[in-house]
Amino acid sequence: MSQPNPKTTSPIERSASTHKLPLHSRPLSHWRFWAPLVAQLMLLVSVPAQSAYTYFTGETIIIQTAPVDPYDFLRGYYQVLNYQISDREQLLDLPGGEDALGDEGASFFLVLEAPDAAANGIASQAWQPVRVSTTRPQNLEANQVVLAGQMSRYWDINYGLESYYMPESQRNALNEAIQRIEQEAPESFLVEVRVDHRGNAVPVGLMVGDRTYRF
Repeated sequence: MSQPNPKTTSPIERSASTHKLPLHSRPLSHWRFWAPLVAQLMLLVSVPAQSAYTYFTGETIIIQTAPVDPYDFLRGYYQVLNYQISDREQLLDLPGGEDALGDEGASFFLVLEAPDAAANGIASQAWQPVRVSTTRPQNLEANQVVLAGQMSRYWDINYGLESYYMPESQRNALNEAIQRIEQEAPESFLVEVRVDHRGNAVPVGLMVGDRTYRF
């Protein structure tokens, strides 16, 4: 088979042949463009997926709130809540508390135990903290769950349950109901939560007196 004569090849053809990129470099340039986009998409999808898993597989528990500042409760479309189990001083007195909560930014696991409804006659009473651990406890009792927590650099404790989206049609009525119940019977302001076996939690609803506001 005859080879093209360099002398008869046009300058344009010679220039194109000498500037062609290797074939293996072309897919790489596309991959560099798409890889960050794919990674960001997977991150966005994983958060709702985790919440959905916890919602459908988790166990329902009740958590007691702490007093709410009415001026800080509403932040745009979100409600901000505090909990009794977010009080670090209270958790330090529990078994394992000083070891698990001694450092800023520490992750920990809080074991909660269901109330004895037969003894107090209150089926919706809040679950009570019984111990703290640096690792996820195994072999829990049938009436216990574990809740994963994180302590911030400023010693604030978070469980991923501190803010809730509430439809605009319910926000004002909810805020008024909470302010009223906190003056009359603060123990009746509770949060219904679902917790999966890994300690992840998602909110289900706010229990304000005899009414429950669903998320």
